[in-house]
Amino acid sequence: MNIYDMTLHQLWKMLREGETTVQEIYGSFAGRIEEVEGRVGAFVNLTPDLAERQVLKAADRWSEGRGITPLTGLPVAVKDNMSLVGVPVTCSSRMLENYIPPYNATVVERLAEDGAIFPGKTNMDEFAMGSSTENSAFKVTRNPWHLDYVPGGSSGGSAAAVAAGEVPAALGSDTGGSIRQPSSFCGVVGMKPTYGRVSRYGLVAFASSLDQIGPITRDVRDCAIMMNALSGHDACDSTSADIPVPDHTAGLGRDVRGLRIGLPKELFGEGIDAGVRQAVRAAVDLLVGMGAECMELSLPHLEYSLPVYYIIATAEASSNLARYDGVQYGYRADDVKDIIDMYSRTRSEGFGTEVKRRIILGTYALSSGYYDAFYLKAQKVRTLIKSDFDKAFTQVDLLITPVSPTTAFKVGEEVGDPVQMYLSDICTIPINLAGVPAISMPCGFDNGLPVGMQIIGKPFDETTMLRAAYAYEQSTDWHKRRAALAE
Repeated sequence: MNIYDMTLHQLWKMLREGETTVQEIYGSFAGRIEEVEGRVGAFVNLTPDLAERQVLKAADRWSEGRGITPLTGLPVAVKDNMSLVGVPVTCSSRMLENYIPPYNATVVERLAEDGAIFPGKTNMDEFAMGSSTENSAFKVTRNPWHLDYVPGGSSGGSAAAVAAGEVPAALGSDTGGSIRQPSSFCGVVGMKPTYGRVSRYGLVAFASSLDQIGPITRDVRDCAIMMNALSGHDACDSTSADIPVPDHTAGLGRDVRGLRIGLPKELFGEGIDAGVRQAVRAAVDLLVGMGAECMELSLPHLEYSLPVYYIIATAEASSNLARYDGVQYGYRADDVKDIIDMYSRTRSEGFGTEVKRRIILGTYALSSGYYDAFYLKAQKVRTLIKSDFDKAFTQVDLLITPVSPTTAFKVGEEVGDPVQMYLSDICTIPINLAGVPAISMPCGFDNGLPVGMQIIGKPFDETTMLRAAYAYEQSTDWHKRRAALAE
């Protein structure tokens, strides 16, 4: 097996036992990036100089036996909406093309303190608005399983980089499925933690009541390792939960006997492709065969998730993106007539079509005379959706659904139909509205493309969710398959 095919925990074991070095590991992944990046397009900015400096520091830590963690000397890619000091954070938008942050995001700082290596910033849908990574201002990322297909979005660059063997792990952000959906499409593991579990300081905001940072990895153990590094209270983030952080790896290896699993009937019916439904049902049957208990239940307000999300998320986007006006930083239009012309042209030229669409929708929802009818009502229905989850979790320990109604679609197939694109997140959006944790993991293939199963946990109970995910993973070999980068 090539080094670039290995997981974080496999690489760490090799380092610990003296079977490889930090330099050899980085060299393998750097060579893989050089080999495949031209076809995949996972990165918007490679940072070899930074990575090489970090490699030297990590090698010293290993040689001295000082401050070694499970991530010391191992590459982790960073989605390009998180601040990495001295490196542009573009959000894959012309608006921020030349913005260089003077500080690290908290998650980046924590990984750096652990000795992780940052080979680059990954491509994404502009300002995290999209489900295919086709909305990037710079390039279209391709799905490593089939290069004619999308990797999902908005964290498509991060998921594709892991699936293609360019890095063993990456950071993504998830506002309505942007970690889980691309992880499903690319056949890797991706997790959205409970809202507040991981600091958002240094993440460029899309929708602040929904955004959450999480890991994308090759297997569940790596996901737990990353969560141990990322989790914890941060005084710089007022939404960060000040509660104890468990060892997310502690429950791995425990069986699922006695765990109660709920299947929301609303997400197994019409609109879900037969091949996807069959793969997820087979995964549930395997868990039941391992001793878990299963029951069907209803989340009656789930049908309102999509309209509620696209009111709340666009309203918050309208507010958050108002700061990009060409005055303090970011893109500014040239040869303007007056300040109104400067505002108008800067935002028209700096933002892409999808971002402008969402800003317009959100501004309308917040406008005088419509606030109560749209935004306020959506928040009330959001409370009902969260109550559905709260009630379900009095009956079960976990919920299981598909991650996406379909497998990956072809590049260009849905980009001109925003409603169809929005429907690809129908299974993931409710989790962000409720603020609960969820993980996507491979559970099969349909038409040669990966299918993802979504396991949903109780708030701040990521350990039970990871326990079930790991038990399933160890009974299958889906996570061991590697993308062939086929045309």
